[in-house]
Amino acid sequence: MVKPSDQPIYQLKITLKGARPPIWRRVQVPSDITLAKLHKIIQLAMGWYNCHLHEFEVQGQTYGQPMPEYDFDVLNEQRIRLNQFVTREKFKFSYLYDMGDGWDHDVLVEKILAPDPDTRYPVCVKGKRACPPEDCGGVWGYAELLEVLRDPNHSEHDEMLEWVGGPFDSEAFDLDEANRQLKRVR
Repeated sequence: MVKPSDQPIYQLKITLKGARPPIWRRVQVPSDITLAKLHKIIQLAMGWYNCHLHEFEVQGQTYGQPMPEYDFDVLNEQRIRLNQFVTREKFKFSYLYDMGDGWDHDVLVEKILAPDPDTRYPVCVKGKRACPPEDCGGVWGYAELLEVLRDPNHSEHDEMLEWVGGPFDSEAFDLDEANRQLKRVR
């Protein structure tokens, strides 16, 4: 039997598609985690609030939380582990969060590593830029929001500033905070 500490570690680069400049996180996760756990990791590393539906698409197959009563028919993400389909480095799949705003992410397996006995996984090792605010309308709405926030003379500036909760730095990413959040993953 393989001890959990002997499981390979996947280094994943999670990139928000369509965001310019790019918004991304680099995380290291045990290869045997479920897609359900990876969903939690992506939410916490990116800075999302986990208040919308999501799905993974892997080689044409869709996984998520089945909700047939809402016509959300996907395979159960709790029953599939990363190492069941990741066969090599450079393997790519997608993660969609919030079907309305359409926050589509590319997930790239950058490296397959030996576990470090001194590291608690999952861990975020790097990232760039702030996560967009929830419900701002996808990458296009986010671009418009940033335009309004940059222009204090814009007619909607004060309203949008209040909506985001005060000054918003689109370049900010707090690696320590991302890792504090990831410590909640069990």
